[in-house]
Amino acid sequence: MRNLTRASQQLFRRMPDECYPSLSVLVQHCRWQKEQSHELWQSPQALGTLPVDTNRLMLTAGDGHRLEMTDWSFSQLCRLAGVGKETVNRLTPDTADCVFRETLPRGNKPLQLFTQGSQLRSIHPASYTRLYNADILEVLAEYATDFEAPPKGANDATGLYAGEQDFFCFLIDPTGWADINGEAFAPGMFCWNSEVGRCSVGIQTFWFQPACANHIVWDALEVVEFSRRHTTNVLESLNEIRRIIESLVHKRDRRRDGFVRVIANAMKTKLGDDADEVAKALVGSGIPRTLGQEAIKIAEQQGSFTIFSLVDALTRLHSNLAYASDRVAADQKAARLLTLAA
Repeated sequence: MRNLTRASQQLFRRMPDECYPSLSVLVQHCRWQKEQSHELWQSPQALGTLPVDTNRLMLTAGDGHRLEMTDWSFSQLCRLAGVGKETVNRLTPDTADCVFRETLPRGNKPLQLFTQGSQLRSIHPASYTRLYNADILEVLAEYATDFEAPPKGANDATGLYAGEQDFFCFLIDPTGWADINGEAFAPGMFCWNSEVGRCSVGIQTFWFQPACANHIVWDALEVVEFSRRHTTNVLESLNEIRRIIESLVHKRDRRRDGFVRVIANAMKTKLGDDADEVAKALVGSGIPRTLGQEAIKIAEQQGSFTIFSLVDALTRLHSNLAYASDRVAADQKAARLLTLAA
């Protein structure tokens, strides 16, 4: 089992105006944002800056464009020029203008300016391929039809967020809860993207036990994750996200009874009557001896050598592994023990 903290991290960094009450409202907002945003291609020679008062710089581009910069697009401009944002922020607008005139690149490859009205949302090279938040959210709205926001967390945060840099969704299926020996499991997912290059596009699906008010997902099972950078083939992510959601829904519909039965059996079925017998069974299932001994100690403290308690102990130990690929491989090996309870 894994404890998932991605939604909790979002909860504590989002401002109230970035929270949305429902998926449909969030979809509507992102559709509007897509309609209002445009790509403007410019050569580096056409870019410049213009001091407009004692505190601000605007970006100038060809055809008389003057664009207000967001914090994110200003950061990108500084990286493009190879100057420190913190240093530039300490300069007067006139001096900062001189710095950019000396440092902005003057090559021939066009740059992609992403605008919304008179605001510059981002600057990217030609290799960047945009995937709109609205396009991803429409896939969620179409295929995750029974999913909705979780109960509100701390500060009335909803789990559905969108700001000038990215969006994030935490969704659960309230009809999918199953009571298993007094413990409840349900399917859920996280999904995220940035139109301006702030983060990758991705989705994570799982079966989980109730989330706390901090939106930490405890004891998640069957975790599936996909992410991709915004390069040439990023649009294919829509098909992969659709496939992952369909797989989760299919498992929910087809395997709900089987899932309940396997977990319930795993909570009752012992892997052995004593530590030595359990150790032999774990080694026989491909679990390293040292790791198995640690899991046995944890399960023994809980007073049970059931398959469920041992899988739970192994997953907790795997969380200490440094690399995600190692954690996933170890979790998959531990999860195969559940087949003994099928």
